[in-house]
Amino acid sequence: MKNQLRPGCLVMAAGNASRFRANKLAAQFEGKTLIRRALEAVPAALFAQVAVVSQYPRVLELAQKFGFQAIENAHPEYGISHTIFLGTQALSACDAIVYMVADQPLLDAGAVERVVQAWQAHPDHIAGAAHNGKRGNPNIFPREFYPELLALTEDHGGNVVIRAHPERFLPVEIAKEALTDVDTPEALRELEAREEPANL
Repeated sequence: MKNQLRPGCLVMAAGNASRFRANKLAAQFEGKTLIRRALEAVPAALFAQVAVVSQYPRVLELAQKFGFQAIENAHPEYGISHTIFLGTQALSACDAIVYMVADQPLLDAGAVERVVQAWQAHPDHIAGAAHNGKRGNPNIFPREFYPELLALTEDHGGNVVIRAHPERFLPVEIAKEALTDVDTPEALRELEAREEPANL
């Protein structure tokens, strides 16, 4: 019955993205905004619930169009811990929660599904995307870790919990490109330039 466990999914899309010097989620990559690409990377059929936490009305509107629960973060200045708090509370009835960020343009639903499947096979572990030993996002946390996630403060995220329980972390190998996040306009342009030859 372990493979019958269905988690929830939280898309964290509330940050101020100060290094990007603009609303990063509205930036385009290969003709789509980063937030649309993030929502399209959610394999929704795997989840009991999908929630999107954001400070941006347009992001919340788009989440609703995808059929996801839209949760306003009125205090993004509190840091990522507040986004995690809001989303974890909303999804607390789920057996586990996948925490996704919204700035990995090359992440796809297949990679997210592999992380979910790894957890379903080992439901007492935290399963997370990785490449050659380097951890990244998304990560899925079983219910027993919710109290620690809810207790996070300021700009501390799930890495704090993973570091506290290294023996419980299960790396799930995905492509290096899928782990790539973009924190600046320059990084986004570099990623597009790197992808162009493959599209010729």
